Amino acid sequence: MRIEAEQLCVDYNGTVALYDASLHLPAGCICGLVGMNGAGKSTLFKALTGFVRPSRGWIRINGRGIREAQKLQSVAYVPQSEEVDCQFPVSIWDVVMMGRYGAMNLLRIPRSSDRVAVRDALERVDLLDLRNRPISTLSGGQRKRTFLARAIAQRADVLLLDEPFNGVDVRTEQLMAKLFFQLRESGCTMLISTHDLSHVRDFCDVVVLINKTVLAYGDTSEVFTPENLAMTFGGLPPDSLTSNSSPEDSI
Repeated sequence: MRIEAEQLCVDYNGTVALYDASLHLPAGCICGLVGMNGAGKSTLFKALTGFVRPSRGWIRINGRGIREAQKLQSVAYVPQSEEVDCQFPVSIWDVVMMGRYGAMNLLRIPRSSDRVAVRDALERVDLLDLRNRPISTLSGGQRKRTFLARAIAQRADVLLLDEPFNGVDVRTEQLMAKLFFQLRESGCTMLISTHDLSHVRDFCDVVVLINKTVLAYGDTSEVFTPENLAMTFGGLPPDSLTSNSSPEDSI
């Protein structure tokens, strides 16, 4: 298994954020993480990256504990653009090179292999020609692609993506979808937090429904039901999925 979590509990100063959550995700899958605001999605991401320590339970990435997974750079996080100070004077190339920091020495002097990884990542998100542009000048879609390239340059086995399709143009959405399918074929496991339920059916092999705990997870066709969604969203069914088309058909 690529990701294993058992009976995970996290609290902040006595306030329960995640309780008794368990899931197992294989290599080479795209998994949607669905829940209301405050349901524990961000807390689960923080636990999987090692930024918060569970009060109970355990996590394994590629069969290893979180500390070892951190050392091996096994998990990469792609934030929402809103979480990043984009006024900081760095270029696209600089941001993507940050994905290589874990593989560098203390002086963080890039080697040829680091430059190759960054160049490859930028080519995959179609930003190589803009590599010297300051990040503050980018559109929302370009910023999303920049942080996705940083994660790709890290060459992690697990990608955690926070609302990757929020606020992007159609071209960026199609490019990202195509890239996600390619990453899945290479064995990468992606856990995608999203509020857009249509993307879950279109993109995701597996879905995790969360509300302070993992209510259900498994194949999207089996778990992504109106009954489970009503339970996930506190008895208020979200808008039904209307699109039966797959993004693969438009790429």
